[in-house]
Amino acid sequence: MTETYHPVPRPAHLPEKLTITLWDFSWFVRTGAGEPFADLDAAFAGAVERGYNTIRICAMPYLLFGSGLDTTELRLGPLGGGYAQQVRWYDVGAETTIDAREHLLELFRAAKRHDCFVIVSSWEYQQSPAFAADPDWYRALHAIDPEDRAVELARAHAALVDLLASRDLADRIAFVELHNEVQIGHLTAGLLLDGEPATGDDAIIALTPRLERGLAAFHELQPEVPVTVNYAHVPVAVMRSIPENLDVLVLHPYIYGVLEALIETYGMRGPIEDFPQEAARADLLRPGAPDLRDWGLPPEHAWRLDAMIVAKPEIYVHDWADAATIDRWLYDHYGEHRLAMGQKLTLWLEVAADHARRRGLPLVFGEGWVGYTPLHGTFEEGPVGAQICRFAMTESARVGAWGSIVCSNAAPQHPMWEDVSLQREANALFTG
Repeated sequence: MTETYHPVPRPAHLPEKLTITLWDFSWFVRTGAGEPFADLDAAFAGAVERGYNTIRICAMPYLLFGSGLDTTELRLGPLGGGYAQQVRWYDVGAETTIDAREHLLELFRAAKRHDCFVIVSSWEYQQSPAFAADPDWYRALHAIDPEDRAVELARAHAALVDLLASRDLADRIAFVELHNEVQIGHLTAGLLLDGEPATGDDAIIALTPRLERGLAAFHELQPEVPVTVNYAHVPVAVMRSIPENLDVLVLHPYIYGVLEALIETYGMRGPIEDFPQEAARADLLRPGAPDLRDWGLPPEHAWRLDAMIVAKPEIYVHDWADAATIDRWLYDHYGEHRLAMGQKLTLWLEVAADHARRRGLPLVFGEGWVGYTPLHGTFEEGPVGAQICRFAMTESARVGAWGSIVCSNAAPQHPMWEDVSLQREANALFTG
C-alpha cells in the first residue's frame, strides 16, 4: 500500500472489552445428539455465565457464499476410523445434518438473544471441510488459484454480511477476519521468496500482497465493517509485513515453551519416517498402541489429511498416549522453561500493543497461551496452566488490548469448559 490507510472505526455499540470464547468450526460440526452445540441457546447461556460476551467462529463463508454447493443438507461427522478421537477440536462423536445457512442465521439470532457478539472468521483452508461427508467443499476451495483465495474469501464474507444485514443481525458482528492464522495452511500455497518456497516468517512476508488485495476487496464491498486477518503467533521479526489496510490487529500468542520441548523430543511435527517410535512407546504410549506407520485414516478418507493441518505424528501421539503421562512430562520439565515462557508472553504482548498503538488499531488476542495439548490433558487448566491464564489476562489488560481469551481450551467443546470459576475469574481480571 503506497498511501496512508485510515482504519474503519470500531463500531460504537460494541463492548469496551471483548471477552472471547473460541467456538471455531465446532459450533456447526458438533451439533449432533449429545454434542456441545446441539443447543445453541444453552451454549450461549453457558458463555454468559462464565463472563464471555463474544464468540469467535468459522462462519463457513466460502461454502455458503462462494462455492455454489447446495448446503441445505450439509452432512458432517467424525473423520473416520476412530482417527483423532483423542485430539482437541477433532474429537467429533456424532454425525449430523444441517441447513448450513439457516444454522448460521440461528447462531446470530441466539447471539442477539443473549446480547453476545461474533468475530466472523474462516478455517476453510485449514480444517473445516475435513468434517464434511464428501470432499466437494474441499475441492471447491482448492480449485481457486492461490493468488485469488484471499479475494474470494473477502467476497464471500461481504455476502455473508449482506445476509445478516437483511435479517437485522449485522449488529452482532464484532469484526470480520478473512481467515484464521493466515501463515499456516493452504493460503500460502505456491508462495516463493527469492525463488524458494516461503515458510515461517518468510511466508508472512510473501503473503502480504495477497492479503492486502483481499482486505481491499472487502473494504470496497463493506466499507463500514472492520476487517482483518490474524497470525498464529506474534511475528516479532516481521511486524512490518502485517498488511497496512487492516482495521484490527489480531494475534495468537501461543508461547509453547515446555510443550515445544515435548513436541521436539518426540518428533510430533516432523516427518513420519523420523518419528522415534520406540522412545514414544517407552515413555508415552498406552499398551497396545499400533506403530505410526501402520495407523491412519481409512483409504476412502485420505483426502481429509490435506483438508486439515495437524501433522499425523502429533495426532498419533494424542490418540495413543496416556494423557496423564503427558501431563506428568510437562510438569517434570516445566521448571526448565517457566521463566522463559513468562518473559516471552510479556514481550510478545508488549510488542503487539506497541504495533497496534503505532498503527492506531484495536488489539485482540483471539487465541493463545500454552498451545495444542491432548484432549484429556489438564496442564492448561491445572495449577500451572491456570496461573498462566490469569497472568495472560492481567497482561492483556495492562497493555490495553480490546479483546482477549481465557485460553483457547476454554470453550464448550473442551473439558476446561467445566471450570466455571477459573473462566469467570480470568475474564474479570481482563475487564476489571
